[in-house]
Amino acid sequence: MNAYLTDLFCLDARTAVVTGGSSGIGRGIATALARAGAATVIVARGAARVEETVRELSDAGCRVAGVVGDLGTRDGIRAVAEAAAEPFGEPDILVNSAGINIRPPYPAITEADWDATMTVNALAPFLLGQRYATGMAERGYGRLIHISSQQAHRAFVGSGVYGVSKGAVESLMRSEAEAWGGSGVTSNTLVPGFVLTPLNARLQEDPAQIEALAARTMIGRNGVPSDFAAAAVFLAGAGSAYITGHSLFVDGGLSAH
Repeated sequence: MNAYLTDLFCLDARTAVVTGGSSGIGRGIATALARAGAATVIVARGAARVEETVRELSDAGCRVAGVVGDLGTRDGIRAVAEAAAEPFGEPDILVNSAGINIRPPYPAITEADWDATMTVNALAPFLLGQRYATGMAERGYGRLIHISSQQAHRAFVGSGVYGVSKGAVESLMRSEAEAWGGSGVTSNTLVPGFVLTPLNARLQEDPAQIEALAARTMIGRNGVPSDFAAAAVFLAGAGSAYITGHSLFVDGGLSAH
């Protein structure tokens, strides 16, 4: 990579924390950040998948560590925040990709569904961002990156509480962008279309529906986790310093179709 591109995109000497980093979009982004040079901490609930992801990236020569934690409670979120800062120090980049997708029929949504969804999908990004961004601002560099959803912008395949939580994430991103403006810290979201990940495994059981969703894009296929690699590296790097409060759609044109 030449010096010009290095200045724009290289993440050497940066540290990153990626929640939900052992599967789906989170794993795709964690892989991209680590291979772009960032010392990367993978956070997820399942120890086996965390270990597998860490081993794969370590074998590729990346600096990587894993933290097993549960973002489903306030105490769990705070414990993750401290544990994830231990392997490589305070992060310069936080990617909030962990999420749960509970979607019973709308009349059947319970208060427990609401609380569980909002805690993982919205409260965890808020608390982690608040915890880390202060240090980012003091150092003059920080990148907060959230994974949003089409459901944050329009009703889509039974949005339910999931859509509400992602709408909250979009508003959180704008609030963070405002709060940290001028400090060197930016906040943005990546907005997927339909991506083939374990989170939506239930929908993938219907091949006809999968084909119909692919047909709604302009590119003609559904997304895969690696589609988010370049966008994440861009938003994490120095070259995106003047971009904040922005929702970047990585959806094959689905939202414009």
